[in-house]
Amino acid sequence: MNVRAQAERVGELLPRSRLHPAVLRWLADHRQSGPWGVAFSGGADSLALLLGLWAHWPEARAKLVALHFNHRLRGRESAADEKFCRRLCATLGVRLRVGQWRGRHAGASEGESRVARHAFFAREMKKLGSRVLWLAHQQDDIAETMLMRLARGSGTAGLVAPRPVQLAGDRRVHLRPLLTLKKQELTGALRAAGVKWREDASNGGQDFFRNRVRRTVLPAWQKAAQRDASAGAALARELLEEDDVALEAWLDRLAPLKRGVLDLQVLGDAPKAVVRRALHRWMLAVRPETDLSRQGFELLLAAVSRGKPTRFSLGRSGFAVIRRGELAYNKG
Repeated sequence: MNVRAQAERVGELLPRSRLHPAVLRWLADHRQSGPWGVAFSGGADSLALLLGLWAHWPEARAKLVALHFNHRLRGRESAADEKFCRRLCATLGVRLRVGQWRGRHAGASEGESRVARHAFFAREMKKLGSRVLWLAHQQDDIAETMLMRLARGSGTAGLVAPRPVQLAGDRRVHLRPLLTLKKQELTGALRAAGVKWREDASNGGQDFFRNRVRRTVLPAWQKAAQRDASAGAALARELLEEDDVALEAWLDRLAPLKRGVLDLQVLGDAPKAVVRRALHRWMLAVRPETDLSRQGFELLLAAVSRGKPTRFSLGRSGFAVIRRGELAYNKG
């Protein structure tokens, strides 16, 4: 069976109706003429995504552009991943852009790798003039991400990741249609279609936090729950996103931030959750290069809630100043 026939088979086994409805709604509401970027590592998830897009949207095949980032952390294995992606895309008739991590180093962290990879995606998307980046996160990734973020004390905005539709700035959007499907379903469809994929041996180790959660915590959690805990986490993510959207809409209606100044009187008796979001927006708007800690942010939030005249240090970058019912930023 050739790759195109295999892609069609994957599409049959993973029908469009199984994809996340929020992604399908977004596509129906936003007709895009530009290229579609597709993050493609060569692993099972990203391969199922690429083949599924090719099968389900034949009218978009010409605008698919696979984006492969070679982290160069696994020597010959990394080179073999790149070669696999080149060969498959050529056979499928899909354009491929490849990036290599020039700043890679021994002992690179998960975070560093992710930042470098997404910086490559952003650069290529800009070159392509593309707004849409498809990512292959699946349902099991939701539980992993939620547990990791709970460990560091994330709020609602952090616990709703990964979102099926995520606005990423510069009018770009990240789409994750596979969040309704489990890893086992994806690999099962690939096997049934006779498709091979690349395995990253480092995923089997214990060096990274996500690997430890995936290999140790999740199985124990599933066993203790005596139910499909990953599906429960996925449902919780959906409900949390509803709450997150509602709080953001509330803050949008209040519109307390204008030209870098936060109107505390407009916030009035708004719940602490809304005030917290308003302060986060203010911090992003003024963009001080601050070393403000989480504890420092909580102290500033308390000062904002009181609304009394205050001069609060943001480190070497300057000061947050509360005066006459407004919060402004003053350089040091």
